[in-house]
Amino acid sequence: MSASSTPPGPGLTRRLLQLYVGLALYGVSSALLVKAGLGLEPWNVLHQGLAELTGLSIGVVSIIVGALVLLLWIPIKQRPGLGTVSNVFVVGIAMDGTLAAVPDVHALGIRIPLMAAAIVLNGVATGLYIAASFGPGPRDGLMTGLHRRTGRSLRLVRTTIEIAVVVTGFVLGGTIGVGTVVYAVAIGPLAQVFLKVFAAPASPEAPTSVAGASPEGAIIP
Repeated sequence: MSASSTPPGPGLTRRLLQLYVGLALYGVSSALLVKAGLGLEPWNVLHQGLAELTGLSIGVVSIIVGALVLLLWIPIKQRPGLGTVSNVFVVGIAMDGTLAAVPDVHALGIRIPLMAAAIVLNGVATGLYIAASFGPGPRDGLMTGLHRRTGRSLRLVRTTIEIAVVVTGFVLGGTIGVGTVVYAVAIGPLAQVFLKVFAAPASPEAPTSVAGASPEGAIIP
C-alpha cells in the first residue's frame, strides 16, 4: 500500500469478511455435495479420486492440488492475490471440518435436497468470494492465465481443463452424477446473481495492492 492510499477502514473490513466467509462456505458446500453422493463439482471429482488413491482426506488433497496449481502460475506469469493464497487453505480446512461434523446421509429423499442446497450455497459462497476482489482462486487463475498466454478462448481452456480433471478423477474413483451436471449448468447463473448481491460500491481511493484481480477475473474459487 502506498503512503497516499486510504487507511484500512470499513470497506476493507467488509471485503476481508466476505473473502473468508465465502471461502469457508465454499468448503462447506463442497462437503455437503460429498455427503449427498450424487456427483461433485469437476475439481472435487479429482480431489476425491486422489483421496481414494492416497488415503488422505479430500480437504488435504484439495490443499495440495491448489498449491501445485499455484506453482503452475509461475511460467504463465500470473500473480496471486490474498484471496488466491487463502483459497488454497481455507476451502480444504472447511471441507474436512464439515465432513467430520455432518453425519452420512443415505435416504434419497434427503440426498436430493441436500445436493440442491449445496449447489445454491456454493453459488452464495462464490458470489461472496469473487465480490471481495482479492484475486482469483488457483484453478481459475490457471485457466485465465492460459487463456491470456495461448490466445485460446476462455471457454475452450476451461472446458478442456475441467474435462481432463473430471475424467482423471472418475478413473481414480471420484463421484460423477446428476450433481455434477446440475452444478455445471447452475453455478454460472447462481454466481452472477450473488455477485451482484454482494458487490460493494467501488471506491476510487481503495487500496489496490491487496486486490489481485477484478471480480471478472475469478469465476469460481
